[in-house]
Amino acid sequence: MANNEVTLTSALRTNLLSLQGTQKLLDQTQLRLATGKKVNGALDNANAFFASQSLTNRANDLTRLLDGIGQSVQTLKAADEGIKTITSFLEQMQAVAQEALDQSNANSGGAPADQTSLEASYDELIAQVDTVASDAGYRGTNLLDQGDLTVTFNEDGTSTLTVSGVDFTTTGLGISAADFSDATTTQAALDEISAALDTARAQARTFGTNLNIIQTREDFTQNLINTLKEGSDKLVLADNNEEGAKLLALQTQQQLGITSLSLASQAQQSVLSLF
Repeated sequence: MANNEVTLTSALRTNLLSLQGTQKLLDQTQLRLATGKKVNGALDNANAFFASQSLTNRANDLTRLLDGIGQSVQTLKAADEGIKTITSFLEQMQAVAQEALDQSNANSGGAPADQTSLEASYDELIAQVDTVASDAGYRGTNLLDQGDLTVTFNEDGTSTLTVSGVDFTTTGLGISAADFSDATTTQAALDEISAALDTARAQARTFGTNLNIIQTREDFTQNLINTLKEGSDKLVLADNNEEGAKLLALQTQQQLGITSLSLASQAQQSVLSLF
């Protein structure tokens, strides 16, 4: 039986193995340049791969939370705009009631001359306060109509902030319908408005503090996400300049290997020509 095996000389085998090793390094370098990563899987570097994956997963979890934090900011902004508008209406009501009191005092404490008109204006402003309190919600949460807001800051839910809603309708603010029948009832209306304004301004400060906390945590979360992604990249990303230089060196090495293999083959043929 004929033997079909090809026997290689030591020189040819050495050069062939060298070329195979160079080609493997070339493939690896080209993959790194194509993907931009020096670690493309667990086989490349298990520790770096899984550490990078863990950092990336946490960054992704925080990114999802960041959307919720941003929406919470908008909910508080909507409530803040509502309080500003309600405060403006309360101040207008205060001006109407003060006008009624001035007219009442001019009438020896009796009914103001423009009682009907002043009460109508006052009641219209009451209706506007109630409408604003009803319309100040954002995506189903209305902090001015007794809705509560819970903001989650970390991926395991151990860091949260709960913003308690309030009732900023005129009923919740303790404001009654207009009654300017005399100086006493008019003064009572002014006292109600004064108390309501104090309540609105205090709540605006509370919401402002909550908003600052959430925005600060939003910035912190965004910066933490960037830090996690940067750390993940440092574990797996390739240096394109380094890999490019390595590719050129390997290509040169490959050409030299091919030349060396050719010379070894020619030497073997020269020996065979002697027979």
